[in-house]
Amino acid sequence: MPHHPVLLEVLRDRIGQSPGDRLSFADFMELVLYHPEGGYYATKEAVLGLEGDFVTSAHLGHDFGELLAIQFAEMWEHLGRPTPFAVVEMGAGQGLVAADALGTLQNHSPACFAALSYHIVEKSDRLRATQAQRLSPWIERVTWATLEDFPDHSITGCLFSNELVDALPVHQVVVTESGLQEVYVALADHPELALQEVVDALSTPRLADYFAFVDIDLATYAPDYRTEVHLAALDWMKTVATKLHHGYVLTVDYGYPASRYYSRARSQGTLQCYYQHGHHNDPYSHLGHQDITAHVNFTALERQGERCGLETLGATQQGMFLMALGLGDRLSALGQIQASDPATVNLAIQRREQLHQLINPMGLGNFIVLVQGKGLSAPAKILKGLTVPPLM
Repeated sequence: MPHHPVLLEVLRDRIGQSPGDRLSFADFMELVLYHPEGGYYATKEAVLGLEGDFVTSAHLGHDFGELLAIQFAEMWEHLGRPTPFAVVEMGAGQGLVAADALGTLQNHSPACFAALSYHIVEKSDRLRATQAQRLSPWIERVTWATLEDFPDHSITGCLFSNELVDALPVHQVVVTESGLQEVYVALADHPELALQEVVDALSTPRLADYFAFVDIDLATYAPDYRTEVHLAALDWMKTVATKLHHGYVLTVDYGYPASRYYSRARSQGTLQCYYQHGHHNDPYSHLGHQDITAHVNFTALERQGERCGLETLGATQQGMFLMALGLGDRLSALGQIQASDPATVNLAIQRREQLHQLINPMGLGNFIVLVQGKGLSAPAKILKGLTVPPLM
């Protein structure tokens, strides 16, 4: 598919106006994903779901959001049943998790629902419209905002994200004979727009500082080792921690601790592109029509949170997290169904398959759930979803 035409013009202009006629890879990634007129998340009709480029846990039935609601209700109890109790969902996609969580709290935890104020942080106008339509039954409980709209230390509740951090822009760096250098994106000498990579000195000392922060010494790695640096994720975590007054930060995503992320065997990093349910590693194709992601460095998120006043309560695989919240009971109940009509049996089989996908250790079940907190009593640090040994 041809590149989005608006992005071509924006890239030409932005590169031409930048020092050295080049962009950092992070700036390039920010443009092609989030530009309001040509960016992938801003303009693509069907980014998410079975008809889109990738499927999230929320697309596999209602269970993911319903089980999260159980965790939110427990958090509310731990915090002393505050009113309002804020749940801030950052990057809410099509509003599926919000709808399932709101419906579950309304039906099964009415006191928590009565105290609830549900906030959505979403960049895309298109997705905000989709969310508003889906959440119309609870529209009095839902507001849309940016993180900057919240005063510092104002939120009592939980700031939550699912598959958000992997889509934040990353810098790319390469180990060379002369030391660590950065990957830039420039225009090739060609009458049509063609992009080429340029490797040169680091654009900011923060890139080198990042590796010291997570105890990785790239000076000992072989030349041509290439990987990502998540400065935007550090900035995001700082903002999140600053906005929280009393409560929790719950982050669900795919990634690794730093020791695994920067394995010497992972010599080309984790950057992946998704286009029409396929994945590849060319971020310069299908501009505006493909997703670009990188795995999350959870060590960096954990340490940045601690540096900004959060306490790490635990980290575990999504499969274990959901099982602790009751997914196993749902599987058992499905196993007890003894129906004579094929439609009921087929529905039970389908639901069972969806639940297994949520806990599959080769897929979504291996996502990491990181829970951090601020201002919590000792009992409030013990959450049902974390009743498994810590991962990190």
